[in-house]
Amino acid sequence: MAKFKRSDADMTQGVIWKQLITFAVPMMLGMLFQQLYNTVDTLVVGQFVGKEALAAVGSTGSIINTLVGIFNGLSLGATVVISQCYGAHDDKGLHKAVQTTFMMTFILCVIITALGMVLVNPLVRMMDTPDDVFGESTAYLRIYFAGISGLMVYNMGSGVLRAVGDSKRPLYFLIFSACMNIVLDLVFVIVFKLGVSGVAYATIISQFLSSLLVLYVLTKTDANYKIDWRNLHLDMPMLKKIFGIGFPTSIQQGITSFSNVFVQSYINNFGSAVMAAWSIYNKLDIYALIPMQCIAAASSTFVGQNYGAKNLPRAKKGVTKALQLSLGISVVLIAILMMLRTTFVKFFNSDPEVIEYAEFFIGLISPFYLLTTFNQIYSGALRGSGDTKVPVIIMMSSFVVFRQAYLFVAKALGNNFFMISLAYPAGWVLCSLLMFLYYHRSKFFKQAVLDEKSASEAAGA
Repeated sequence: MAKFKRSDADMTQGVIWKQLITFAVPMMLGMLFQQLYNTVDTLVVGQFVGKEALAAVGSTGSIINTLVGIFNGLSLGATVVISQCYGAHDDKGLHKAVQTTFMMTFILCVIITALGMVLVNPLVRMMDTPDDVFGESTAYLRIYFAGISGLMVYNMGSGVLRAVGDSKRPLYFLIFSACMNIVLDLVFVIVFKLGVSGVAYATIISQFLSSLLVLYVLTKTDANYKIDWRNLHLDMPMLKKIFGIGFPTSIQQGITSFSNVFVQSYINNFGSAVMAAWSIYNKLDIYALIPMQCIAAASSTFVGQNYGAKNLPRAKKGVTKALQLSLGISVVLIAILMMLRTTFVKFFNSDPEVIEYAEFFIGLISPFYLLTTFNQIYSGALRGSGDTKVPVIIMMSSFVVFRQAYLFVAKALGNNFFMISLAYPAGWVLCSLLMFLYYHRSKFFKQAVLDEKSASEAAGA
């Protein structure tokens, strides 16, 4: 039986900034290709079907992200546990963690698929979706949730690989499946005239391909993080540990995404042109945020491995380097987005009204990405150390409670378009401020400072 060459990476030694970049760049490219799924869907329906179809596909993102976010929170918990076992060279614990992780994943695939199919209609209605968009929105979502297992299995499998420092192979699989998605989108929409349903079918087929590839690699590897199909089981102590770290993040991501369903409902009140413009802004927003999210994920794995190796000063230095890298990249991306926004928007749709609204959203919101860097990097670092509860409370308070209160007040004051548009930045500002304060008071940070001091004193003795 053929074995794959191991591609994992030990982050407990070596040049920090190089390790972060080496880990993050393939992941960035991977996320770019993963986002191509929905972006190509949006481009194809926007150019070949119409602005109503564009609004339908774009407005479903918050619903999809609600259920996927719940799962992804648990996958982050598994990734932290696996990275800590790997950093501590705990081969037995690593094996248990991987078998438990995939058994949990297959069970959750069934549950989330069923929930998605049942909740499609109520959630689309909850968003006050206009009649000219409703039918296509529900059609897209039903097909998407019927095949969501492919996305879930890929995300978990790639999370396992990234936990041991391998972010390259998940990228290769995504490039292949994203290219397949582009081809299938064009065939289903242009040749077979399937419209919104066609792009949904293209997406789920492509996602299944990427999940099969990552499962194949994890089955064939000779490392202790391989999938042992005959030994898949739920190790209850390990499952408890995964849930202990992942469940708070799961709840935070799920509720935050669900709160965005209500944000979408405020946007929907302004009609299909604004919905289409918001969809375009959201696609560009996702791409702009990818670098900081990947560097945050790199810092999470970096901290997880060094935390497991009990080298907290090195873990702390990694967080500082990650923050510096993220800020620098964000400045460049904001400048590009601001200067080329008209060109970017026209890729999606040529309707003058849609272009005007989309340019407004980009110009108003994108400068706030600099502040978002702080909550992304600090929360990723804290998650790597196993500290998830307080960061989750901070994020939920900022992105759910505060944002919904803000929107309620904005609507009560006259449903002002400008004020509604600032709902996201307002939450980002509050979250980053609170996360900054908490990180510098956390046990991880304080212990790292003490260890640094002790090492300095020992070196000077």
